[in-house]
Amino acid sequence: MKTIQISLNSIEKVKQFVGAVTKYDYDFDLVSGRYVIDAKSIMGIFSLDLTKPIDLNIHAEDNLDDVLKALEPYTV
Repeated sequence: MKTIQISLNSIEKVKQFVGAVTKYDYDFDLVSGRYVIDAKSIMGIFSLDLTKPIDLNIHAEDNLDDVLKALEPYTV
């Protein structure tokens, strides 16, 4: 598992982010305080406080370079 910090500070960024992570078969979790949300759930993401950076847990061990490159626009 790899954890990175991301920022989703606009509705458009959230839509693009969900589109990017749904292309992969891995599990992605967003962690904000005590809340853990499936990163592929647009409704779940909007339940979080998006004014602060959020931790993204990527549940994959190999081929992370491709995933991390796709997530570059959102990393802090």
